Amino acid sequence: MLSLKLDDDLELHLLAEEQAEVLFALIDENRGYLREWLPWLDDNRTPADTRSFIESTQEQWMNNNGLVAGLWHRGQLAGVIGYAGIDWPNRTTGIGYWLGAAFQGRGLVTKACRALIAYAFTELKLNRVEIRCAPGNQKSCAIPKRLGFTEEGTLREVEWLYDHFVDLVVYGMLASEWPGNQNS
Repeated sequence: MLSLKLDDDLELHLLAEEQAEVLFALIDENRGYLREWLPWLDDNRTPADTRSFIESTQEQWMNNNGLVAGLWHRGQLAGVIGYAGIDWPNRTTGIGYWLGAAFQGRGLVTKACRALIAYAFTELKLNRVEIRCAPGNQKSCAIPKRLGFTEEGTLREVEWLYDHFVDLVVYGMLASEWPGNQNS
């Protein structure tokens, strides 16, 4: 079971089935806020739906095709971060994340992204990490900018968000560009 202590207050742990109730409660408490940007909320209506999601992330981990972790801040589940699958032939992955509204503004996602990017480049030996964000989601877009990603362009109407298509800005980081990467 992967577990990363990022500092005295923040840890990442792979999601476990026994966390389904607490994860569902965080989702449900932030449903209105998260719905503005995330397309999966209608598929997660009960703790059983959350448990199924966790099971799928565990299968993804076991198949070496991703990593989805809870962000734990001072012992409380604050959000979720992970690789949206891994394209092994091309040695690339994308990072997705969300955070409960009460936990924003503390740099938690930036720290967690930094850890997952380093893990992707140093442990998994990937060549590329992407982060995609809706152009209007300024808080989310600030994270790859803060981490030194290159804004590569906008994919037009690439994601269905309940009743309309949305654009996504693509930010990319190559292993050779990552500060501290021993292979650069």
